[in-house]
Amino acid sequence: MFPKFVPVPSHNLLLERDADKHPVLECVNLGIRFGGLAAVEDFNIAIGPTEISGLIGPNGAGKTTVFNLLTKVYQPTHGTTLLNGKDTHAMNTAQVSQAGIARTFQNIRLFNNLSVEDNIKVAMNCQLKSSLMGSLLRLPSFRREEEAAHNRAMELLSLFHMEKYANTKASALPYGVQRRVEILRALATNPSILLLDEPAAGMNPSETAELTENIRKIRDTFHIAVLLIEHDMDLVMNLCEGLAVLNFGRIIAKGTPEEIQKNPAVIEAYLGKQKGA
Repeated sequence: MFPKFVPVPSHNLLLERDADKHPVLECVNLGIRFGGLAAVEDFNIAIGPTEISGLIGPNGAGKTTVFNLLTKVYQPTHGTTLLNGKDTHAMNTAQVSQAGIARTFQNIRLFNNLSVEDNIKVAMNCQLKSSLMGSLLRLPSFRREEEAAHNRAMELLSLFHMEKYANTKASALPYGVQRRVEILRALATNPSILLLDEPAAGMNPSETAELTENIRKIRDTFHIAVLLIEHDMDLVMNLCEGLAVLNFGRIIAKGTPEEIQKNPAVIEAYLGKQKGA
């Protein structure tokens, strides 16, 4: 049965199964200008608590800029972002992460000289409560936190059957494995929503198929939402429940994959206006 979208009070669309729930993420008229140029304008979207959604569009449409707005790499010029109903306007990047938004990047950003386990544990620093003195003296409270962080890292690695890489330096990993470590590091922050920026970039068909299943596994295991930017349309159409299409910084269409595939504005944005049309 195909998903169906219904309007919510802010005039955004939400999956019918989530109509009685608050969106985990909602943007209302979000935008940013660089000088006189509107890079993103009137960006409106709502994502349900366990929705897998996609943000697609031609190169240069503003997709990564949207992610930078959501994570406060850029401060919006106007508009509102609500995370679990809370306005993120006054938050910085670290505070947004602690509040529940985690992301990966187009270009992998692992600490190459650290082990896989340590890369994941880095993301847990904001959850640690031991004082500097406690860590220097290795007090019992610090040792308990260290053990808990180790167990959590190994639990996350087991999700993708990657325990064998725990002590391997990130720089020694194959590309596809590095991508998975970056996703696991994002999950270590215990997010409400995971933002994936072109997660299938550079992957072969086998790795892409595995990624598709892993994203579903993440949603079903942690009961979180996923928003991804992706150019692999087979992955997008097979994985995403809802799609928003961005062109020149504006959303030109929203709906299910089936609706988006048939939308004339989307076809024109990707293929150009046909002669005689």
